[in-house]
Amino acid sequence: MKIVVDDLLGPQIAGFLAEHVQQMRSITPVESKHALDLDELRKPEITFWSVMDGDSLVGCGAIKRLDADHAELKSMRTTPTRKRSGVASMLLEHIVTETKRMGFTRLSLETGAADFFLPARKLYEKFGFVDCEAFADYQPDSNSTFMTRVL
Repeated sequence: MKIVVDDLLGPQIAGFLAEHVQQMRSITPVESKHALDLDELRKPEITFWSVMDGDSLVGCGAIKRLDADHAELKSMRTTPTRKRSGVASMLLEHIVTETKRMGFTRLSLETGAADFFLPARKLYEKFGFVDCEAFADYQPDSNSTFMTRVL
């Protein structure tokens, strides 16, 4: 497997992200949906990575620059057939390393509070993320869990 910076122009990643947004909409009330669409992920403050296994896209993740020191983890997703196979751990380790290399000192995230998101929250805890207050433009929301870690 390899992790590559993705320009988000290919049809494979477009379909993968459309599935992600559709899944989040099916689980989370629309007012609590924070998954970014393709156009939002193409903004200059976003760095986006895809995980490729040969020609197959098996995962993705991104960071959004909030300020000079603080970035937000966005769009973490593993294809359903590869869940719990190490893809997310490999990608998260890569993102944390790259975020540090870029000079950020804090990485935060928003994820769902529902049971569906428990495996994701456990992964983030394993990588040193702890619960925190809403950050950036987020408002407290019973459907959201906010986490952060110092880099």
